[in-house]
Amino acid sequence: MAKKTVRDIDLSGKRVLVRVDFNVPIKEGVIGDDTRIAAAIPTLKYILGIKGTKLILMSHLGRPKKPDKENSLAPVAKRLEELLKKPVTLAPDCVGPEAEKVVAAMKPGDVVLLENVRFHPEEEKNDPAFAAKLASLGDIYVNDAFGTAHRAHASTEGVARKLPAVAGFLMEKEIKFLGGVFEKPEKPFLAIIGGAKVSTKIAVLESLLPRVDGFVIGGGMAFTFLKAQGRKVGTSLVEDDFLQTAAGFLQKARAAGVEVLLPVDHRVAAAYAENAAAEAVDGVDVPDGKMALDIGPKSEALFRDRIRKAKTMIWNGPMGVFEFKAFAGGTHAVAKAVADAKAVTVVGGGDSVAAVNEFGLAGKISHVSTGGGASLEMLEGKVLPGIAALQDR
Repeated sequence: MAKKTVRDIDLSGKRVLVRVDFNVPIKEGVIGDDTRIAAAIPTLKYILGIKGTKLILMSHLGRPKKPDKENSLAPVAKRLEELLKKPVTLAPDCVGPEAEKVVAAMKPGDVVLLENVRFHPEEEKNDPAFAAKLASLGDIYVNDAFGTAHRAHASTEGVARKLPAVAGFLMEKEIKFLGGVFEKPEKPFLAIIGGAKVSTKIAVLESLLPRVDGFVIGGGMAFTFLKAQGRKVGTSLVEDDFLQTAAGFLQKARAAGVEVLLPVDHRVAAAYAENAAAEAVDGVDVPDGKMALDIGPKSEALFRDRIRKAKTMIWNGPMGVFEFKAFAGGTHAVAKAVADAKAVTVVGGGDSVAAVNEFGLAGKISHVSTGGGASLEMLEGKVLPGIAALQDR
């Protein structure tokens, strides 16, 4: 899946229209986590380093139904100025006379951030006329927004049909690691899959089955598998309508000789609450009236052993409710084991990424994906429209 990048196209003297993913958490005008903004900086600096370029950026923020102050990109423009160490002009709109006027006034080396593309319903409809208006603001299109590459929207797919379209460095890295990890992975290849529900991860499990040597399954989804094996799960999260699916998957894995490791002990509570006291259950079965919210120490040791032996690893989804301090131990143990492993390690999915960032381990992971839904769909083997629309190398 080799795509052309900013290195493969002449940008000199051009208006470069870049789709970035600046969909960051903002509360009362303050950005909570600027990881996505910082991740785009290498591409943006590269473009600005080429003679005569004008940099026009577009992004969405939140899910607004109409223009509103709460979802304005104004705080992003301010933070971007600090990271680029140069002025960033926020256009009052992303299309129309006002946006066109701001872009027309640009001088080489200037940076303009267009206002939230989702202020227009035509963005998510991938409206061709709207995409044409966006495209008219640039000469070359660069997509560096992997987190939105699974959406066929005007700014991610439509514009790429109207301008020469290439990938930025962040997009290139995502394609290399998430796409390339399947091509020739060094064995053993281990998939660590967590999170709340089997329903959201079964497609990933099924697509990974022919490729991996083993699975580690944790989080709430583990209890659907355990119940499918006839185990007691107390009041733990279970998707009863997926019990047959879970049992079928375990059967397929056995037939393929692929090991599936499930928790062998737990940390439980009487209720799902941040202040709930963690109780240890030294066994697979969860007592009646109790809810398992994290894996226990034996599971940690078991999972750590398999992680240590792996040469290639994908991790998507936490092992428990790591947002609650008393139930963060399992996710932390797995995160540390992945970070310490002598292997190619790829972490994708919002919660897993949040965990490695929170534990200060992101720097020790081979690749931390910036896309939640996009990384999941890529692991499922799906073609992402925002990537498919870019020029092949």
